[in-house]
Amino acid sequence: SIFTVLILTLLVLLTVATFLWNLLVLATILRVKAFHRVPHNLVASTAVSDVLVAALVMPLSLVKELSAGRRWRLGRELCLVWVCFDVLCCTASIWNVTAIALDRYWSITRQLQYTLLARRRISNVMIALTWLLSAAISLAPLLGWGETYSPEQERCQVSQDPSYTIVSTGGAFYLPLCVVLFVYWKIYKASKFHMGGRRRNAVVPLPEAAQVKEASQEPQMVFTARPAAITFQTDGETWREQKEKKAALMVGILIGVFVLCWIPFFITELISPLCSCNIPPVWKSIFLWLGYSNSFFNPLIYTAFNKNYNNAFKNLFVKQR
Repeated sequence: SIFTVLILTLLVLLTVATFLWNLLVLATILRVKAFHRVPHNLVASTAVSDVLVAALVMPLSLVKELSAGRRWRLGRELCLVWVCFDVLCCTASIWNVTAIALDRYWSITRQLQYTLLARRRISNVMIALTWLLSAAISLAPLLGWGETYSPEQERCQVSQDPSYTIVSTGGAFYLPLCVVLFVYWKIYKASKFHMGGRRRNAVVPLPEAAQVKEASQEPQMVFTARPAAITFQTDGETWREQKEKKAALMVGILIGVFVLCWIPFFITELISPLCSCNIPPVWKSIFLWLGYSNSFFNPLIYTAFNKNYNNAFKNLFVKQR
């Protein structure tokens, strides 16, 4: 039908756009020396996971959508590879978003302790832990924890073993979800605290020139201070407040899009094996591709809140021309 053709065209465009956009972010980080530092290494790690989602996971998912009854006709080996990369890359993408939120939180609330050296070390540790945890969750079914392929039913899916479902969904989504929600609450609270403190400590301009006289001494010495010399600019926001507000907005949008994209899939993924519920395959596909779309939105959010990326993109295209 025409509707089916439009949906498949949209999925193809989503796959291509996700791959090209994240590849552009990676190319920019590699070419611009100013980006060879934190927090751009966290952005690069996220772009790598999202590129792999678009290159290795989404095309095979599209092939599965095109088959009659959404059956898997590509064999057991390719099924294991697809499921392994699906869990690995999507979990890594989710935890990379969590790492970016943590980095923004520490840079705001611990400015003195969170130096450039400490930030580099912590970011590298978070990237290593992200990929190690993702690999552990994705490789567990290959070591015998549940079954992903059924040749009789031509079915290929993530292991439906209840114990694996609890561990995998908890480690891949619900734990990072709790972390990012806590981080955003702390960032919002810190931002409100600093803005409230600025209002309480505001300097009130003097209405007239202040005169200070040295008493009981001759001759009298008079010092005149004009209002312009003793007042401070209190209208508007300081640089730190603007930074905190911008970080809170970026993290808020990042977390909001992340939750909206992934929470339907992981709710059904957790409930289905535990209650033996039969969720219609079409809804499973909708929730799965909604989760994949998070890999498309991630680089858009990073670049929208960073003028350096926009300038780097323009310079990159100018040089190519």
